Amino acid sequence: MEGLRQRIDAGDVDTVVLAFTDMQGRLQGKRLHGRYFVDHVIGHGTEGCNYLLAVDVDMNTVDGYAMTSWEQGYGDMEFVMDEQTIRLLPWLPATAMVQCDLEWTDHRPVVASPRAILKSQLARLAERGLVALAGTELELVIYDDTYEEAHRKRYRDLTPANQYNVDYSILGTTRVEPLLRDIRNHMYAAGLDVEGAKGECNFGQHEVGFLYADALTTADNHAVYKNAAKEIAAQHGRSLTFMAKPNDREGSSCHIHLSLRGADGDLVFWDDASGGRTPLYDSFIAGVLATVADFTLMFAPNINSYKRFADGSFAPTTIGWGLDNRTCAVRLVGSGPAARMENRVPGADANPYLALAAMIAGGLHGIERELELEPELTGNAYASDKPRVPGTLAAAREAFHTSAVARTALGDEVVDHYANMADVELAAYNAAVTDWELLRGFERL
Repeated sequence: MEGLRQRIDAGDVDTVVLAFTDMQGRLQGKRLHGRYFVDHVIGHGTEGCNYLLAVDVDMNTVDGYAMTSWEQGYGDMEFVMDEQTIRLLPWLPATAMVQCDLEWTDHRPVVASPRAILKSQLARLAERGLVALAGTELELVIYDDTYEEAHRKRYRDLTPANQYNVDYSILGTTRVEPLLRDIRNHMYAAGLDVEGAKGECNFGQHEVGFLYADALTTADNHAVYKNAAKEIAAQHGRSLTFMAKPNDREGSSCHIHLSLRGADGDLVFWDDASGGRTPLYDSFIAGVLATVADFTLMFAPNINSYKRFADGSFAPTTIGWGLDNRTCAVRLVGSGPAARMENRVPGADANPYLALAAMIAGGLHGIERELELEPELTGNAYASDKPRVPGTLAAAREAFHTSAVARTALGDEVVDHYANMADVELAAYNAAVTDWELLRGFERL
């Protein structure tokens, strides 16, 4: 914080963004003048309306949330700055950001905020002397249209940045390199450990990769990156989307890699003496598998999320694990310090805090009950007889809302809050008349 104060005093920073991540995984907050930030916010904090955790994606106030309502007056929450998250935003002039936790005005934590939910599960690990390391692989689709043009077209008939499958293509990625290069370099300058970028299968689809970190840092960085990538794309006169399924081709995933270590950094997933997995690792994976259905709402939070789950699409439809098998919901990769699980269920629209919290809660369920890991699934998981990933938001909502594991791990307040979020989305979708319905029914029915 002192370094940020010095930059403001020197005139190098004149704007400070205070932001938290909302239910939908978006950064929300306010921009403060640098001088005001130094004189009045450092040491005192600031507030924001508590409706920010009780709205739909269009920012409409909706019913059903216990924490806030018209009857309760939509009061304030306090933004509690985490100094470990201070970063410069080099794609914006003279701007820094601080990410925040949320507290009520009596300093109780807002337990339904995504960052608080993840921190609660990390605290459960810490009680066992464990820490979580994680990395998220996030795909996106780039269009040559600006966001304004895309909106005027109602997001139809957009021009993708590539007109063919550019998976691993150097030529295809070169055509988008000015934008991808800016994203990589700006993210590195903002404190993210950038690995690189590669093309993907859908037209205009790409992935920018980042080095793993502790789970909270990974979630914080993930939220910053999603927001920044859109802002940088807009500066290039382009748009991009993290929708799970923006069109009829391959969807965009958010594969999450996760491993545990001891508090002192020692390996707990791998036994060097035997050269294999530890019982703790197996129980953790068994717990994740046992609770995939319970927590699918945390991995796939939107109506559109479920369009991505299709056989033969590299998105899982069945619940099983395999060694380096991309048809499985859980893929085990690496050995020694690199031994980790990859959860292939989440889409690019997942909230990273919620998805990571769900994985940890599921894994702890397995550890606490010493669950045995089922046999490895070999071959094509799509053709297996394994249980299936919930196929609709309604099914995932019901599994989450009635889950004893979820209620024990997350608490009733959190479960009811996010079940209501699903109810809001389902009601909005069920009330909408879609293009598909008009095309099929306007003349012919």
